[in-house]
Amino acid sequence: MYVYLLALFLASGAFSYAVLRALIPRLRKFGIVGKDMSKPGSPEIPEMGGIGIVSGFALGVLLAVFFSTFLGFSFNTDFVMGALASVFILAFIGFVDDLLDMPQAVKAFLPLAAGIPLIALKAAGSTAMHLPFLGTVDLGAFYLFALIPIGMAVASNLTNMLAGFNGMEAGMGFVALLAAALVALSVQSTEALVLYVPLLGALAGFLLLNFYPAKVFPGDVGTLVIGATLAAGAIIGNFESIAAMLMALYMLDFFIKILNGFPKTFGSLREGKLYAPDGRIRGLVHVPMKILNGVRELDLVLIFIIGQALVGIGVLLLFLVLHV
Repeated sequence: MYVYLLALFLASGAFSYAVLRALIPRLRKFGIVGKDMSKPGSPEIPEMGGIGIVSGFALGVLLAVFFSTFLGFSFNTDFVMGALASVFILAFIGFVDDLLDMPQAVKAFLPLAAGIPLIALKAAGSTAMHLPFLGTVDLGAFYLFALIPIGMAVASNLTNMLAGFNGMEAGMGFVALLAAALVALSVQSTEALVLYVPLLGALAGFLLLNFYPAKVFPGDVGTLVIGATLAAGAIIGNFESIAAMLMALYMLDFFIKILNGFPKTFGSLREGKLYAPDGRIRGLVHVPMKILNGVRELDLVLIFIIGQALVGIGVLLLFLVLHV
């Protein structure tokens, strides 16, 4: 199995990188760019690089299906293809939003539709959910028609909100997915691994061009897919509560923003450092800006990637030691 997973990671990463190398000049040519607000002069950077992430991810998943069909790599292809359909729905929503700038309310609730393929899959399988310290509970129709679509919508929106700095979205997503992949490996959910490993590869390829200083931005088509894949893998692997805990930083960011009316959370750039605008904390990114009295963008991104790594380690310890 490990040879197959390594092949998926490498193929997804290489394809994601190759697609982006071809895509970046075309995005710039057709004016699909966004301003890098954390740089002097706010230079324009090609947007929608998430197309490369989705391309690498899709190639990896389909390659896994090829391995299953012809080389004996055993997993439930129905579950994987259903999850792939759900992720593609989120990718399409992100693609349209990047081009047409959908209203926030529409973007918040439209992802509920991404749960439909997973609802069909889980209706034919298990509706049980493992809850920390309570064990496995069968939630029946509530799980199917409420928790699955809400989980997909919430996870994708959360990874879309904590964003805006070079390498942050893909870097944090990579760490969160790596922790989730280790859980999937522990519970022997090959189906979840077949989703997580290709996206890890695709994010690695993307980060080569997105990490500071970024040559391309992910756009919503990239950020939504990270949360969607994390949730989809957890749903088919039956470790939803673990995935929820891995999103602790994203949820904290959400609660800070909801108290402030969901503002844009850029930093105020002065002399190479980012500061919380007006000294107020309107999002989680403003916390280190305020505590450190200004922070360089690269340092800010590394703080959040390390923070996500600490969350991942904590969740893995809870999972392994306390069996939550």
